[in-house]
Amino acid sequence: MIARAGVQRVALLADSHGALDARVAALALGCDFVVHAGDVGSAAVLAQLAPVGALVAVRGNNDVTTKWPRGGGVVLDALPESASLELPGGRIVAVHGHRHGPPARRHLRLRRAFPAARCIVYGHSHRLCCDVDDVPWVINPGACGLARTFGGASCVVLTAAGDRWMLSVHRFAIVSSGRGNAAPPRWRRDFPAPSQAGAGPGEDGGA
Repeated sequence: MIARAGVQRVALLADSHGALDARVAALALGCDFVVHAGDVGSAAVLAQLAPVGALVAVRGNNDVTTKWPRGGGVVLDALPESASLELPGGRIVAVHGHRHGPPARRHLRLRRAFPAARCIVYGHSHRLCCDVDDVPWVINPGACGLARTFGGASCVVLTAAGDRWMLSVHRFAIVSSGRGNAAPPRWRRDFPAPSQAGAGPGEDGGA
């Protein structure tokens, strides 16, 4: 998929497992694109995101017929193992990450697998991290659903304006009863062109 010219906002999501946090959904629906890095869990999750009009989603290890509700087979079968989105300034590649080795070497293997990308988005571990120490950047937006959020549902918003890309991390408070409030972004940073990329939160320590 190729984005039109101009500033673009992309919601990076992963690991909804059939239930998308409503606050993540509201944030995603305000973006130009949504990229979901697998373990979607149901066709209903993708239907919630459909109003964005530009949705890229890939298959996770739990995106299988036995773990999806009945009636979602056509949507499930259409999910690829990897997908890409061309943005002003570079390419985002989405992959679930479970086929790219143990956590200690996963980022290295992802970079070797997709060297032409500017940003690789993956999931699987449910652990939020943004590794921008090297190019391609490797981003795990954490779990955007209700299962194993490790501190609350989360996502990352990438804003692309030509060669300048900005990442903002959003973590939402766990709601035990009543209404929850959004925690402020953990960090927000404006990044220059890939050859000058700066540092940020690092390697994913999850499974």
